[in-house]
Amino acid sequence: MAKSPPLTRVWAEEMAIAALTFVAGDPERLNRFLTLTGLDVGQLRASAAEPGFLGGVLDYLSTDEALVVAFATDAGIDPALVGRARLLLADG
Repeated sequence: MAKSPPLTRVWAEEMAIAALTFVAGDPERLNRFLTLTGLDVGQLRASAAEPGFLGGVLDYLSTDEALVVAFATDAGIDPALVGRARLLLADG
């Protein structure tokens, strides 16, 4: 049985950063994210430092089950962990 990662805020933030990297790695996914958030590519780095942004990335990811599964597969994690990370960031 695979060991569960420590479910901490730092872990959740790292997952959100990985999710943002995943989204940014595909032009179609990135364009959709930018369109829905109203950001442009130049604003991503600054926005990532703002409170709530990383939780917003996981919120965005969670709106599309296929996207969650694709990210989880790419990251080698259980898709349910995305929801857990999202909850940790929402609580903080």
